[in-house]
Amino acid sequence: MARIVVAQRAGACYGVERALSLTLEQAEQAAGPVHTLGPLIHNPLVVEDLEARGVRVTDAPEGAGSGLLIIRAHGTTPEVIADAEARGLTVLDATCPYVKKVHVAAKKLVDAGYDVLVVGEAGHPEVEGILGHAGHARVVGGVEDVRALIDADALGKKVGVVVQTTQTLALLQAVVAELLACAQEVRVVNTICAATQERQQAAAALAAQADAMVVVGGKNSGNTRRLFEICAERCARTHHIEAADELEARWFAGVETIGVTAGASTPQAHIDAVVAALQALA
Repeated sequence: MARIVVAQRAGACYGVERALSLTLEQAEQAAGPVHTLGPLIHNPLVVEDLEARGVRVTDAPEGAGSGLLIIRAHGTTPEVIADAEARGLTVLDATCPYVKKVHVAAKKLVDAGYDVLVVGEAGHPEVEGILGHAGHARVVGGVEDVRALIDADALGKKVGVVVQTTQTLALLQAVVAELLACAQEVRVVNTICAATQERQQAAAALAAQADAMVVVGGKNSGNTRRLFEICAERCARTHHIEAADELEARWFAGVETIGVTAGASTPQAHIDAVVAALQALA
């Protein structure tokens, strides 16, 4: 029977647990309709469970109609909140406190006269929220984006950098190294969440020792996809699943050690279900 090992740091982070707790409380107590602005977290199973409890998803304030609008863990722009309030909606801000720190850091850099770059995934809701607090900031997803800005002479001599909370330290370091070649001053606020770093480090350590890895979490979750990439670099037999019923026995034929990790939007119950299913398969 294969040995099943769960990474020392895995699963739902503080910001996700806080957002879930606030939303579940409102699902029980609110007298009127309850909506989240976009999926509360990037985990389809959790979103389905919330919908079963009466919490609906809307892509914009006008879709809520009336009642309570919950700002998801990824945050949003000040304009969206103002729009919701102008429509008479009650707004509950469940933005992760660590994401709010990025908002503050980005605004301070803009106010201090820096050209601000957000290292992250363009179009991601967290990144869109950061941009909404940072004026004319731009998103760079990697060194290539930085080089394009340099080639276009689109950067000033003072460049400020913040980071999407779920990005990797290696990406941040690569971007900063490229910027140092062109800017007179580079001011970096490392806003990568400690929980993200801990999960990535623990996943890397486990994947280096495991014969097969299972990464649990939403396919639409950026931080979970990065865990998958980190594990796949170290363990060829790495699989990304959202639920235990996706597991296939053939993935684990002949393995001695199965590692399990999970993204920051994955509740402990989902991890437990996967471990139980693996025990039945192994």
